[in-house]
Amino acid sequence: MHPSNQVLTVAQVQAAEQALVDGGETISGLMERAGAGAAQWVWRMAAGRPVTVLCGPGNNGGDGYVIARILEERGLKVSVIAPVEPRTDAARAARAAWGGEPVADARGGVFVDCLFGSGLARALDDNLLSLLRRLAQAHDLRVAVDLPSGINADSGEPLNPLLPHYDLTVALDAWKFAHWLMPAMPMMGTRKLVPIGLEQVGGAAQMLSKPRLSPPVASAHKYSRGFVGVIGGAMPGAGELAAMAAMRSGAGYVKLFADDAFPAMPELVTESGIIDELVADQRLDVLVVGPGLGRDALAREKLQQVLARELPTVIDGDALALLDPAMLSGRRAGLVLTPHAGELETLYRACEIEAGSRFGRLFALSHDTGSVVIAKGPDTIIAAPDGGMTLGASAMAPSWLSVAGSGDVLAGLVASRLATGLTLEEGARQAVWLHARAGQIAGPACLPGDLVDAIPQAIGECL
Repeated sequence: MHPSNQVLTVAQVQAAEQALVDGGETISGLMERAGAGAAQWVWRMAAGRPVTVLCGPGNNGGDGYVIARILEERGLKVSVIAPVEPRTDAARAARAAWGGEPVADARGGVFVDCLFGSGLARALDDNLLSLLRRLAQAHDLRVAVDLPSGINADSGEPLNPLLPHYDLTVALDAWKFAHWLMPAMPMMGTRKLVPIGLEQVGGAAQMLSKPRLSPPVASAHKYSRGFVGVIGGAMPGAGELAAMAAMRSGAGYVKLFADDAFPAMPELVTESGIIDELVADQRLDVLVVGPGLGRDALAREKLQQVLARELPTVIDGDALALLDPAMLSGRRAGLVLTPHAGELETLYRACEIEAGSRFGRLFALSHDTGSVVIAKGPDTIIAAPDGGMTLGASAMAPSWLSVAGSGDVLAGLVASRLATGLTLEEGARQAVWLHARAGQIAGPACLPGDLVDAIPQAIGECL
């Protein structure tokens, strides 16, 4: 993974920056690189308009003085507001290099928030909060440097109410968790990264990235490309959606095991019968259970039979509500769970995972069930039992994906990618990316069927 693709906690950023300093870099040198990179984005946005930079007491404020100096050298009118004197050597040096005098107030073109960056862990005091709000309202455009002031970098939670929203957020050093998490995410506008040379951090979370796919080999046949079985149930349409998505996502053969044979698209093979006999086919590679399954005794029996089959399995929808940790006892084959927020809470209760941090609970669920968990939502997170984490689907996933049936399509996508021979984690990542891209292609007010139809184009873009 490239260092610019990592997502770091505040502690990880601080340790990585210290490693650079130990290797001969200076804080002032790092600040100069960060400020110059941010200034380039502010310059583009300003397009000749005046700029106001709000500088805080720490190194984020120091970045602001660097930005002010560079923009003034380029001929822009810049006003600096500094309600608190610099408190770090690097910030004091940056202010001295700027050489100007702060003003009490300004309004007009572009507001640049360099009050506090990712290190902030407490709420802004009333005076600073009032100043921040007033300046944001008095300018046409708003830029946050590193993070909007008043946001917890590790959780994405606002530390104050009614914080401003920004048109652009320029992340410094590395992506922080808050850049890709609700509720902070919508406050940031467009997000851009300015790397300053941090090395790869071991065990760091990563951003979701475009997969590199290959067409089937010349000698491929339907079974060598992967055989997916989708377990139907009380609401057959959901199972059919999952099966259709699997067919479009790379698997060579997809079969829907339905309670009753019913008319479907001509390409979709359906079969009805006793579930343990249906899933006994030794050619099967991956199973999907949950979309439209129902929650009665028959549905529970189906889930148990599927889990007993010892195949990689995608568990979605109703099956998540029925899942009992005892069903997984002794199971060796891999699982991918695809819960939305409500289903996550159900799983936490079933697995007796106590309240705690969002990531702690998610990792506990992944570890305890031995599964890759795709926690679906506006800030989808993929968690693996080894501690791996992937964020950033929100960088491309349109909010139109929040429609009934969208999750069924994702479940089929995951199963199909697994059937092609990928690991659980890589299959989950590819499926989430393709699902988001299909949403972009399908466009506004899309239906699940539109997502299915858009999958081949999304795959084609990755070949």
